[in-house]
Amino acid sequence: MSPAIPASSLFAGRLAAAFRPLPRLSMQSNSRSITTNQHGPHDELSRRVERGLTHPLRKPVAEHTRQAFAHAEAWLKLHRAPLILDAGCGVGLSTRRLALEHPDHAVIGVDRSADRLAREHGEPPGNSLLVRADLVDFWRLALAAGWKPRKHYLLYPNPYPKAAHLKMRWHGHPVFPAIVALGGRLEVRSNWRLYLEEFALAVGQASGQRPEVIEHHPAGRVFDALRSQVPIQ
Repeated sequence: MSPAIPASSLFAGRLAAAFRPLPRLSMQSNSRSITTNQHGPHDELSRRVERGLTHPLRKPVAEHTRQAFAHAEAWLKLHRAPLILDAGCGVGLSTRRLALEHPDHAVIGVDRSADRLAREHGEPPGNSLLVRADLVDFWRLALAAGWKPRKHYLLYPNPYPKAAHLKMRWHGHPVFPAIVALGGRLEVRSNWRLYLEEFALAVGQASGQRPEVIEHHPAGRVFDALRSQVPIQ
């Protein structure tokens, strides 16, 4: 049976140790610009993060995600290797690349779109698994099950640049404490610097440690910088 969704005490127990050393938040400098009506960190960010910390998300888990998580957990137990979680992996190119660069890790890519995951990009490496699931539910199930990813990637999430959409950005979403509490090395990339600055503020509020925002120069290859990031324990 899949684990129950964690209570606030579990968040509190994991947040303090989630970021040592700090995560890397990197911006790609040569990407297209973002159009937004917001010119600085959102005024409601702190309140949104605080609410997420004090009122854990209680939304029922979708059955298809519960089943997908059970499959992923069984696969992970068979591999008995450190976990890399590629959250919001899209068509799975990043998952494939991470698996090739880390053959001694088990790499799980998660995306909600069956269409994206079904696109033909060749057979994934044997140490990788592509999973169709709702990330909000998948993260909470992973936390409740005690998953501790060695590395955790959020590569170019939808920035939702309109100010009215703060709650749709991951750092403004009620699931944010679960993302932090999973621990490991977290790397977030975006082509909108303000998204990363807000994410850094949210991490600082949740964990007491402020991550660094850096500029990323891919030099023609989307994932060149993956090898150079500093781990988070």
